[in-house]
Amino acid sequence: MSSATGKAQPETIAAIATATGSAGVGIVRVSGANLLDFAEALGGKRPEPRRATLSDFRAADGSVVDCGLLIHFPAPHSFTGEDVLEIHGHGGRVVMQMLLARCLELGARLAEPGEFTRRAFLNGKLDLAQAEAVIDLIEAATSAAARSAVRSLQGEFSREVQALLGELVELRALVEATLDFPDEEIDFLEAADAFARLDRLADRLGRVFDRAEQGRLLRTGLHVVLAGQPNVGKSSLLNRLAGDDLAIVTPLPGTTRDVVRGTLQIEGIPLHIIDTAGLRETDDLIEKMGIERSWREIERADVVVLLVDARVGSGESEEAILRQLPDDLVRITVYNKIDLAGRPAERHGDGRGVALSLSAKTGEGIGLLREELLAAVGWHPAEDVFIARERHLRALAETREHIDAARTQLGRLELFAEELRLAQSALNTITGEFSTDDLLGEIFGRFCVGK
Repeated sequence: MSSATGKAQPETIAAIATATGSAGVGIVRVSGANLLDFAEALGGKRPEPRRATLSDFRAADGSVVDCGLLIHFPAPHSFTGEDVLEIHGHGGRVVMQMLLARCLELGARLAEPGEFTRRAFLNGKLDLAQAEAVIDLIEAATSAAARSAVRSLQGEFSREVQALLGELVELRALVEATLDFPDEEIDFLEAADAFARLDRLADRLGRVFDRAEQGRLLRTGLHVVLAGQPNVGKSSLLNRLAGDDLAIVTPLPGTTRDVVRGTLQIEGIPLHIIDTAGLRETDDLIEKMGIERSWREIERADVVVLLVDARVGSGESEEAILRQLPDDLVRITVYNKIDLAGRPAERHGDGRGVALSLSAKTGEGIGLLREELLAAVGWHPAEDVFIARERHLRALAETREHIDAARTQLGRLELFAEELRLAQSALNTITGEFSTDDLLGEIFGRFCVGK
């Protein structure tokens, strides 16, 4: 369909915007062009902009399907930037499906996952980082993650990126302007404070990266694997951390034969704790399968906590486990059962990095472990954290690499300028000023239908 101006009109899309199940209210969202006729066909009225209008929602034969509120958001002042119609009815599953079916009869098609937010991005209502913050807010596992997602949704992360881009563009313009004057370029750049600007840009980028890294931890949390020999207290430690009896605890070695998971939060960071089968040689087929799964979990972990019986100490078995751990994996050695060994809860060095003593049974020293888990991944509490994703961190890291490379090219202005251009290109991918269709498909495909 085309308008009188010849501009193609967007397809009308519709979806249920509220969660599946029974509720007092459910919402069907419609987005497209010129939806007043659509609203009149459905509810018998042409609602005023942004005012809730009580309506009977009717089927094609005129029978009443439901009654509720119609709200019309005319373009461009809507979430998607198009005409948007929200149909607020009773939140029963059947009722919602009947209202959605009626919208499809009136010419809408079922929206794809994330299509409403994708249209908001394409119509300039949100940039890509803000669009991603929508789903991050919906999926936030802690209140701290939700607050950070709101900051990103409101554009705080994007403004930081835009400020970096502004400094990069100014520096690039300065460098480009000197390329036609090869005899004077270095003196000119020094007089214009270009190299000090580069240093200030790098410092600001470092601060943004740190805030983004903290935001990534809030979003994804930490995957912590408890590993060690049988009967060193892994299941007891999981139960103590989680505050619940998630794992069976007995004096018998090899009780845990499969991975057991629990999730908790420390200072707003979700911690996904995984109790694994005791790592030892065994002929028991089921236990052997559990041990194989344990090693797979260790390969995917952010942190591994190696438990040792404080009464026995670390030996060759623990050394064998440590030798098999990935080199870049953060590890914490915990000497458990200090209540039986007569030792105090404390931090100490054992020649292999972070180590501490505690009692999973009594809880003594558990606070030390919580602190070390966060410190091991560089967490530090802050109120200005914004939610971020792995792709954002990769883009910021790539930007930093090009800025560092530019420092090495101060005597070759063409290469210096090229590194600045590449840095700008990497930053642009965060907000979507340069994004491939494949990237957009991957991002919005993760959204739920109706968002």
